Amino acid sequence: MTSSEESAEPAEVDSADSDLHVGIEGLDSDEFDIDPSGFLGDLVEEDADRDEQATDSENLFGVGAHQSFSSGSLESELETTLGSLEKVIAERDEYLDLVRRVQADFENYKRRVESQRVEQTERAAESLVAELLPVLDACEAAAGHGSSEVAPIQQMLVNTLSKLGLEPLGETGVAFDPHVHDAVLSEPGDDEDQGPIVAEVLRTGYSWKQRVLRPAMVKVRG
Repeated sequence: MTSSEESAEPAEVDSADSDLHVGIEGLDSDEFDIDPSGFLGDLVEEDADRDEQATDSENLFGVGAHQSFSSGSLESELETTLGSLEKVIAERDEYLDLVRRVQADFENYKRRVESQRVEQTERAAESLVAELLPVLDACEAAAGHGSSEVAPIQQMLVNTLSKLGLEPLGETGVAFDPHVHDAVLSEPGDDEDQGPIVAEVLRTGYSWKQRVLRPAMVKVRG
């Protein structure tokens, strides 16, 4: 290396060092002013943000970061829920059966009460008609003795009661029936008679709605 080359290298180094100092001096020192406390504060804020995000995730899934989804616990909760549901369904069915039984009992009660009411009404009407039978007998006897004034009254009374269910009993020439005839007299019969025959009606009998209210008083032949 020549002496001229050796002298050129220190000059280049001095020029580069000078340029570096000029560049550093041209920079604004405020742009590179680093505050250690501010730097640590930024790190703390970043940690806080990460913690907040983790907390939000925990609240969303209902578990903490230290917890994990367990299939066993989920199956247990599902079985418990299904068991509770089956219990509720069983109780519902029991209540429905109870309501059906109560409703059926109430319907039977209403039918029974209605039947008793109808029966009591019919018995009351039957009792009233039985009280009127002597009046009919008196009217019939008076008409039989030629009382023309009583005959229309008797007929009107009989027609009215017949509409309600009263029917006279007692015809001559029919076979004697102990259910509807009360034999108080008898006479010898003919050889042609096949059993007792009603020869005469001494007092008219009556039935009320197909039930014998009073048998007819008759004279039997044979």
